[in-house]
Amino acid sequence: MEPKLAAESTGQRGIAALAERATGALRTIAPPWLTQFVLRCALAVPFWRSGVNKWDGFLQLNDVAVLLFTSELKLHLPGGPYAFPAPGVMAFAAGSAEIVLPILLLLGLATRAAAFGLLLMTLIIQLTVPDGWPLHLTWAAMALAVMAWGPGWLSVDQWLRGRLA
Repeated sequence: MEPKLAAESTGQRGIAALAERATGALRTIAPPWLTQFVLRCALAVPFWRSGVNKWDGFLQLNDVAVLLFTSELKLHLPGGPYAFPAPGVMAFAAGSAEIVLPILLLLGLATRAAAFGLLLMTLIIQLTVPDGWPLHLTWAAMALAVMAWGPGWLSVDQWLRGRLA
């Protein structure tokens, strides 16, 4: 081997070893179980905050939530925008899902199903607020990641899996 090629090869191995050490350090800082937990929390927060603002008490929607679905929010579909069908029912369903699904995500219980529910909600929100696509894209990416990789080690799903195995 020529001396120049040997030096380049040694340099490349040194860079590869350095990159591997850096990757190992990053894996220590961000283990998969922690990443999955933080992802679940990050996805739960905006929906929880929205859901809490729709309620005055147990199963008692506030007037603002119903008013939003009755007169303000519209579905931006071709030929539209269109009013939401059954606005009272839609407000109740959205408010309920925005409370229940984030709780399931935080617990890591029925995690993939909860993430799928929030993905569907994100798609409806995108049809309602088309200009919010950058934020909606982030929510969709988080929901898809949770659906793809699951809840991680720190979850009720994982605990149940261990108990049932």
